[in-house]
Amino acid sequence: MSFGTHAWRWSARGATALIPLASAGVLLVTVGTQAAATTAQASMVPAAPAANPPVTNPYAPAYHHPYRHGAVPTRGAAAQMAAWARQHPGAAGASRGAAAPSPNNLSYGGGVGGIGVTTGRAKVYLVFFGSQWGRKGRNSQGYVTLSGDHAGEAPYLQRMFKGLGTNGERWSGVMTQYCQGIAAGRQSCPATAPHVRFPHGGVLAGVWVDKRVKSPAQATGHRLGREAVDAAAHFGNTTAASNRNAQYVILSPHGTDPDQYQEQQFCAWHDWNGDATLSGGPVTSSHGHIAFTNMPYVTDVGATCGAHFVRSGGGGKLDGVSIVAGHEYAETLTDQNPPGGWVDSSGEENADKCAWRAPGSTGGAAVLHLSTGPFAMQGTWANDASGGAGGCRFTHSIVSTR
Repeated sequence: MSFGTHAWRWSARGATALIPLASAGVLLVTVGTQAAATTAQASMVPAAPAANPPVTNPYAPAYHHPYRHGAVPTRGAAAQMAAWARQHPGAAGASRGAAAPSPNNLSYGGGVGGIGVTTGRAKVYLVFFGSQWGRKGRNSQGYVTLSGDHAGEAPYLQRMFKGLGTNGERWSGVMTQYCQGIAAGRQSCPATAPHVRFPHGGVLAGVWVDKRVKSPAQATGHRLGREAVDAAAHFGNTTAASNRNAQYVILSPHGTDPDQYQEQQFCAWHDWNGDATLSGGPVTSSHGHIAFTNMPYVTDVGATCGAHFVRSGGGGKLDGVSIVAGHEYAETLTDQNPPGGWVDSSGEENADKCAWRAPGSTGGAAVLHLSTGPFAMQGTWANDASGGAGGCRFTHSIVSTR
């Protein structure tokens, strides 16, 4: 849960600047919203320091780790964060502030590298990172199965992403109210602005089981970003245009601890390759900007990351998998190159504001029925709810976009 924003912000806004990037071996020139690089299609776009305050809630996963955008806290960490926030209502990152006109709503961040939200058909690529995933097979429905996937996360997530936008679902409708191409700080979108598009017919675009190496015991953010850039090349997405509406979910295998998610009490986060604060440093890309999610094997930690949060019995074992993956997917749609998309005055994104809301409550977690099966999902924030005051919603009509 991103309760604050970067200490450093990557953007193409502002005055012309020349900034050497020693680690990447490139020199970028930024002018307005354009960037030119001495290496072809280099994706790192430098900018001025962020004006937003850093995270101060010591229980937030993003505390001293600002690259963990939209990090889903464990249920225990979420309770600690809420208790600390009640005791420190004026602290940056402890409350949602007072951004006009609504103190709770998300505001547009102005974009990073010309990107604010996913405006085309969303494409989700699942990357099973590491030889520990085991032998690859196919089930009767044609989904990839893996011998090292004892909980069955792989086919479950393939079905979920393939099913989004089917069966008349309106969970995806909540995100369609957000857009880009408007002034920073605005909280609503004109019909003429490029909006997040409804995912008619699913978003699953590809599956890669990467057995080239063993997944690290504790992969850094940089290593995960490298895997995402490699995945883009694997799928043939080697231009900025081919990655403009893509997101890569980097799934670590059972028994690993990517970015120390167990010790740091989070379940997943998302970012992009050019984030200056990424642990281990930003990742050079010749394929444009690469949006990715760090998705641990959350069934290893059970209820702390959502097992049986909505359903009891066998089906509920995977509740956390779809809740957490859906959380990061929704936030990547609305904040593709963080923090240039939609965040509130404390840096919370649309799914952060509704995380672990109890089933049965307004905008709480529930079962989403898709053509590919039922999946536990959480609600997300709608700025236009409650007469413009905002609120968590599980469903929403599709906003008409150009």
